[in-house]
Amino acid sequence: MTASQPQHAIAWINGTWGRPKELKLPLSDRGLQLADGLFETVLIHHQRACLLDAHLCRWEQSCELLGMASPPTRPWLDPLIQEAIERLGLEQRAGALRLNWSRGDGSERGIGLDHNSADPSRHRFWMTLQTHTPTFESVRTWISRHEYRQASSLMSRCKTFSYGQAIQVRREAQQRGAEDGLMLSTNGTLCCGSSANLVIERHGQWLTPPLSDGCLPGVMRGEALKQGLVQEQSLAAEPQPDDQWLLINSLGCRTISQVNGKPLTNRGNGEALWRSLVPSHSEKSLPS
Repeated sequence: MTASQPQHAIAWINGTWGRPKELKLPLSDRGLQLADGLFETVLIHHQRACLLDAHLCRWEQSCELLGMASPPTRPWLDPLIQEAIERLGLEQRAGALRLNWSRGDGSERGIGLDHNSADPSRHRFWMTLQTHTPTFESVRTWISRHEYRQASSLMSRCKTFSYGQAIQVRREAQQRGAEDGLMLSTNGTLCCGSSANLVIERHGQWLTPPLSDGCLPGVMRGEALKQGLVQEQSLAAEPQPDDQWLLINSLGCRTISQVNGKPLTNRGNGEALWRSLVPSHSEKSLPS
């Protein structure tokens, strides 16, 4: 598989390149058996991994929280990522890079960890890269009545393999005639979408729930806070007049057109907010 033969997706594990459907993960891996692992999804923009340092910082901090070994570092990853970009033939196209880090093979059946559980040689890394078009269409949402983000849980602060709850949130929303779901925190406040942070424009100010309300410390969310474009505030589930609600992550930004069947304002500036957070490169821009 070479740059002269562009594909839609490519993967790497244990020194081997191939298509994601072709490469294999051992059935004994705790990431597969127990969702015991972490991942990062990174936007590839004009052959560069956007905000990679922020992603790797969150990855490292999450490993510390969960007692995992430190994941691969940027000097080790950079040439591998560049080779993936070249092999996939990403030129003007955008891509979605997923970096995976599991605790590796379990020593025996069950969830228990032994004294070597933080040994990096026992952990397992693999990655995938696929073409991706940043997403900006509007979306109808439903606030889940069954699933809540645990505000005090360490898991809520980490991007783990475990997405069962998010799957059920989106499934519930689709059963209600919406496309995506929102979650409340166990504090009773608004938290996030199934796979994105929530940002609300209210009275000319962008607001987002604080981490203490159980939301994931998203990279785009963090960049918006760093730039002073957004401020943290606990948010009630009931929209206020003229609110604009957005779902934002590294791969796009969707304006919420409805929540529980109630129409919301769309000022058409969600995409501009997202693009302002993506590092620009002089004359180049993402495809519209």
